[in-house]
Amino acid sequence: MDLRFLHFYPDLMSLYGSWGNVALLRRHLEDLGNTVTVEEIRPGEQVSFENADFIFMGAGTERSQKAALEDFSRFGKDIRDAADEGVAMLFCGTAMQLLGQSITDAAGTYFMGVRVGNFSCTQGKKRFVGDVYGHTDLYQSPIVGFMNSCTLISGVVTPLLTELYMGFGNEQERGPEGFRKNNVFASELTGPILVKNPPLMRKVIAAIYSRRGEALPEALPVYPMEEESFRVACQELKARIEAK
Repeated sequence: MDLRFLHFYPDLMSLYGSWGNVALLRRHLEDLGNTVTVEEIRPGEQVSFENADFIFMGAGTERSQKAALEDFSRFGKDIRDAADEGVAMLFCGTAMQLLGQSITDAAGTYFMGVRVGNFSCTQGKKRFVGDVYGHTDLYQSPIVGFMNSCTLISGVVTPLLTELYMGFGNEQERGPEGFRKNNVFASELTGPILVKNPPLMRKVIAAIYSRRGEALPEALPVYPMEEESFRVACQELKARIEAK
């Protein structure tokens, strides 16, 4: 297949190696015999959402986030339509917040989101920084990552991480985290999340194939270093949880 990626604001929203999500996903899909074109969209540039197979935005500072939102708002209907149509998307770190109804910053200023989800975000001065270990209802393996957030996110009905055993969730310590709708995957976790979580990578690939009406190959390539890194991360974080 010829696949088309839209990578929004690779310079503005690029903390914690967020670009690695796109790079690794592209590599996996090319190893499956696909051709992948990545279009990078910067503020003020035009883009067509027609035939997009994957839409991505990485993490940024709260200041960069507002600059991204100012530009991204013009694509609100396009993003909502793409989400309803099952286009695979990944929004990481502060980018997740753009998908909600609103963001209120630490000074009390209100910003309207693109309204893919019915949640609202309130930023404060206290930061929640640390490793995260949890589970999703998408598969049995854990999800691991790192968070550096100052935001409380309320109103999420379908979180990406349904259970959290370490770290801060959307609204509270060890509460559900992230957001999911159709093939939209969103989380405050950075790291980047697909690099750290091979099972989630496979789920995103499956979403891309499914929307195209294509069946995944029965035997997907195995990447031993990725799997070993994931195994060690899960083992170490689980040990820290059990030691408490």
